[in-house]
Amino acid sequence: MYIPDLYKNKDKEAIRTFLKANAFGILINQTNGKLWATHIPLELEINKDGEEILMGHISKENPQWTAFESDDQVLAVFTGPHAYISSSWYDHENVPTWNYSAVHIYGKIKIVEGDAVIDSLTKLVDKYEQNSKCPIRVADLSKKTMMQTRGIVAFEIKVEEIQAKNKMSQNRDNKNYANIISELEKTENPQSMAVAKEMANSRK
Repeated sequence: MYIPDLYKNKDKEAIRTFLKANAFGILINQTNGKLWATHIPLELEINKDGEEILMGHISKENPQWTAFESDDQVLAVFTGPHAYISSSWYDHENVPTWNYSAVHIYGKIKIVEGDAVIDSLTKLVDKYEQNSKCPIRVADLSKKTMMQTRGIVAFEIKVEEIQAKNKMSQNRDNKNYANIISELEKTENPQSMAVAKEMANSRK
């Protein structure tokens, strides 16, 4: 990913927080001679060796998994809030642009089996059920329902490289920066308002 120095995010803890909040990513690899991408939750975890990994699973009917053993390097892409920035919001002539946050993770993938599959599913369900009125638990599911796990391929990706970009109008002076935030808030668009909030928190 092309990242000018001004927009490079080097804050490891901020990157981890971003990944946990925006865990629905895109897994990309070469499958049967062509680029293949699958949209799935990819959860950042620490393995038993203290290494950062991404955990996930896909359907066995998805041919992407057939390349996991022969083509072990993959790319996972994560995006956060984004918004169009009109140059009419500046006090000078310029071109429109787009504000956004993104993280790319390169790593080696391997298939996991057995208890590791259930552990991964349990953590995933617990994370997203925690605010439910009647949360379900993997441990409470019937054997018949759990038979469906035979139809997935679970995997882990050992994180080798992280590229993080946070393009949030850092190149604007305080006056124009504040005006961009104000105009984004006026749109009442959830994505734009999320960008405005991030910008406001970044420059106080």
